[in-house]
Amino acid sequence: MEKVSSGRQYTVCVAAAQDGELLHAVKLAVDMGFMRPILVGNEKIVTDLAAEVGLTEFEVVPCDDVDECAAVAVEVVKSGRADVLMKGVISTATYMRAILNRETGLRNGSLISALAVYELKEYHKLVYCSDSGINTAPDADQKQAILTNALGAMHRLGLDCPNVAALAASETVHPKIQASVDADMLVKLAEQGELPRCVIEGPIAFDVAFDRHAAEHKGIESAISGEVDLILAPNIETGNALGKSWLTLSHAKWAGVVLGTTHPVVLGSRSDTAEVKINSIALACLLAQS
Repeated sequence: MEKVSSGRQYTVCVAAAQDGELLHAVKLAVDMGFMRPILVGNEKIVTDLAAEVGLTEFEVVPCDDVDECAAVAVEVVKSGRADVLMKGVISTATYMRAILNRETGLRNGSLISALAVYELKEYHKLVYCSDSGINTAPDADQKQAILTNALGAMHRLGLDCPNVAALAASETVHPKIQASVDADMLVKLAEQGELPRCVIEGPIAFDVAFDRHAAEHKGIESAISGEVDLILAPNIETGNALGKSWLTLSHAKWAGVVLGTTHPVVLGSRSDTAEVKINSIALACLLAQS
């Protein structure tokens, strides 16, 4: 947050911005000095709600059709008027459809994937996780694309050579456990120089990845145990469950962005707190600057 607040202002375009809680988060980000909002939605509703939360510095792009707001916001970003796209009170399906449109969307030719970052009280540094929100059951090639997206973002955020745990149930490659087979393939690709800079180990179980004592107890030599930066989740259930367990049981702070697009995208949920919204905006802005 300190890094993004000390830099320039970033223009964030919000699709379907007619929501008081969302605009409260936008106001806080504006007050921190790093966000300039363009709000797409019903002009009267947006203006009235902005006044209620004390937001005075913004631009409105009128659009009365909620579903159309996504396409309008995407065009604002694509035209260069905004650095970041953010979801408002619009369905995820409609939002993503506008982003993925092959003619008018924000595709960059890569697989679209989600990257989450968590601050845990029990861990000494930030933990990134991908993909916990978009790709449900990625195959080996898709996992390579997800990993490439995540590492590219982390490099831009200043992590030169992240430690990656390709998660599985154990450290043994078993032909009937696809996660272990895929993890082994990714390690081999890294050895061949086919992945962006990282130190990747896998298959690796969660306890070994995060607890060096567990690795020593199991007799496993690991260069990343206790120092993991990125978890590559084998499927959406694993990534989603990990994230929600940290949020629920450890009260972790977190942020999330969508990768594989021409501009950083904030997906989010209406149930996200103002803090999560601000964190995600800040993360997207940092990626926009790099």
